[in-house]
Amino acid sequence: MWIVRLALRRPYTFVVVAMLIAILGVSAIITMPVDIFPYIDIPVVSVVWTYGGLAPEEMEKRMITFFERAMTTTVNDIEHIESQSYNGVSVVRVYFQPNAKVELALSQVTAIAQTLLRIFPPGATPPSIIKYDASSVPILQLGLGSKTLSEQELFDLGQNFIRTPLATIQGAAVPLPYGGKFRQIMVDLNPEALYSRGLSPIDISAALANQNLILPAGTAKIGDRDYQIKVNSSPRVLSEMNALPIKVVNGATVYLGDVAQVRDGYSVQTSIVRTNGSRGALLTVMRNGKASTLAVVNNVKKALPGILAGLTPELNVSQLFDQSVFVRAAINGVVREAVTAALLTGLMILMFLGSWRSTIIVCISIPLSILVSLIVLSALGQTTNVMTLGGLALAVGILVDDATVEIENTHRNMAMKKPLVRAVLDGAQQIAAPAFVSTLAICIVFVPVLLLTGAAKYLFTPMAMAVVFAMLASYLLSRTLIPTMVHYMLRPEVKLYAQGKHGETSGGKGVIWKAHYVFNRRFELMRASYTSLLHWSLDHRGPVLAGFGVFVVASLGLIFFIGRDFFPTVDSGQMRLHARAPAGTRIEKTEQIFAAIENEIRQVIPPREIDTIIDNIGIP
Repeated sequence: MWIVRLALRRPYTFVVVAMLIAILGVSAIITMPVDIFPYIDIPVVSVVWTYGGLAPEEMEKRMITFFERAMTTTVNDIEHIESQSYNGVSVVRVYFQPNAKVELALSQVTAIAQTLLRIFPPGATPPSIIKYDASSVPILQLGLGSKTLSEQELFDLGQNFIRTPLATIQGAAVPLPYGGKFRQIMVDLNPEALYSRGLSPIDISAALANQNLILPAGTAKIGDRDYQIKVNSSPRVLSEMNALPIKVVNGATVYLGDVAQVRDGYSVQTSIVRTNGSRGALLTVMRNGKASTLAVVNNVKKALPGILAGLTPELNVSQLFDQSVFVRAAINGVVREAVTAALLTGLMILMFLGSWRSTIIVCISIPLSILVSLIVLSALGQTTNVMTLGGLALAVGILVDDATVEIENTHRNMAMKKPLVRAVLDGAQQIAAPAFVSTLAICIVFVPVLLLTGAAKYLFTPMAMAVVFAMLASYLLSRTLIPTMVHYMLRPEVKLYAQGKHGETSGGKGVIWKAHYVFNRRFELMRASYTSLLHWSLDHRGPVLAGFGVFVVASLGLIFFIGRDFFPTVDSGQMRLHARAPAGTRIEKTEQIFAAIENEIRQVIPPREIDTIIDNIGIP
C-alpha cells in the first residue's frame, strides 16, 4: 500500500515516468532490429580446403579425415562435424555447442589447420575459415543479366563494381557471385607446336613463373633524392605475353606465341545461373548476426541506383528474392492482430464498466506495459520479430486484468459512499494480494520455456520474456499510475455516486450507458442460464464426470491424426522448384535439363501471367 500512497502524494512523478516510458518505448521500436525470427545463436565454422585437380576420394582420405580427427582433440565445444568433398574442394562445417566461445573456436581451428599442412600432400595451401550462424541467411538476391554483355563481363561487374560497395553496408555480407564466368588470363597450348620444338607444358609453366615476376629491389640514393627501384617483369598488355621467351631450340628462340594462344578468358565454369531463359549471374546479400533484415534490404535498395549509375546501361539488375517482403507482411500481420485485440478488449471493458473514463484508464495501461516490455527486450539485445510481437499480442488480453480489477473494485468502494482517496486506497488494498498472486501465476507458466535447448530456446525464450515483462509492468502500473489517473479522472463519478445517480440506479443517459444496460441485461440472462446448468451438473455428478472422461480420452486419439513439424505451414507468397541431376552429370547437361524444365513451366504459365505475378509481388 505504501506505493499507492506514494503515487497519490506524488502524482506528477509517475506521470513523468509514464511519459518517459512512452519516449523510451518509441525509441526502442525505432532502433530495435526487425526480423522474422529471433537471433538463433548456434555457431558454425566452415573450413574450405582447396587442392586443384585432386579427386573427391583423395580429398577425403588424404586431407579431410586427418583434419576432422585432429579437431576432435584440439577444438573445444564441438557439437558435430559435417563435410562434403568435391573435385579439388572440400567443405567442412563444424557445429559448436550453444553459448560456445566462437572466437576461441576460430583460433583453435586455424591453429590445427596450419599445423596439418606439413603432413598434407605437397602444394596444399591453408584453408579459408569462415564463421557462420543460423541467422546468416540470404535476404536479397540480385539477378545480373544483359542482352549484349557476356557472362564473363557480368561476373566481373558483379564482383568488382556491385559487390564491393554493397559489402560496406552495415549488417550485409555479399559473397562472390554465382554463375557467370570468372575472368582469367588463359594460355591455350598447341600440342603439335610443343612436340615439334621438343617442349612440354612444364616448360611453359616454368617460363611463366620465372618471367612474370615483381621483385623488391630496394632504393637508390642519388643526390638529394631517395628513389624506389621497381623490378616488374609482369606484362602490362595482354599481347606482350606472346613475346615471352620460352627456350632456345637449335639457336632459335621460341616465344610463347609460337606454341600457345594467350587470351582474356575465364576459368573452368562450375556454376550456371539462368534468368528468364538466358544465362546471367546471381548476387546474394546475406544478413550478419543481429542486423535488421528490413534495414539491410532498405540500405541495399537505396545504394543500388547510385552504384548502377556508374555502370554500363546494358546491365540489367533485377530482384529475384526479397525476404523483407515476407518479414514486413508477417510483422504487419501480428501488429494488426494485436491492435484488433486491444480494440476488442477496450470495447468489452466499456460494455462491462459503462464508464468511458475508466475505459481510457485501462486502455492507457496496455500500451505502456507493452512499451516497458519492448524497452527491456531492447536492453537485452533482442529483436522485433514474430515471436516477441506474438507474445505481446498474447499478453494484450491479460494486461487489462490488473487495471480492470482495481478500477472495478474502486467503483465498488465509491458506491459505498466513500471519499475518492479512501475508495482508491481501499480498492487497491483489497485486491493487492490476489492481483500479485495471479500475476506471478501467469509468469510462472513461462518459466519452463527457459529450460528449452537448441533452436527452440532462441525462438520461444524472447516470446516468454515479452509476456513476463509486460505482466510485471502491468502490475506496477496498477499500483502507481492507475491510482493517480483514477484520483483525477473519476472525480465527477464520485459526485454521481454520492447523489445516487450512477450506474444501474441512475438510468444514465447517452449511447454508452444504453449499450451498457443492454449488454448487462444480456449478460445477466447468460449468467442465469450458466447458473442453472451448473446446478444441474452438481446434481448429476456421475454422468457429467463420465461424459468429461469420454471426451478427454476421445480427444487423445486425435494425436495420431495430427502431423508434427518444427514450424507450421507458412504461405510465403512464392513457389520454389528444386531439381537435382544425377551425380557426375556435366554442368552443360544439367543446364539443358533445367532449360527443359523452364520451358515446361512456361507452357503451363504463359509469360504474360508470369510478368503479372512478378509485378504484383513488387519485383522490377
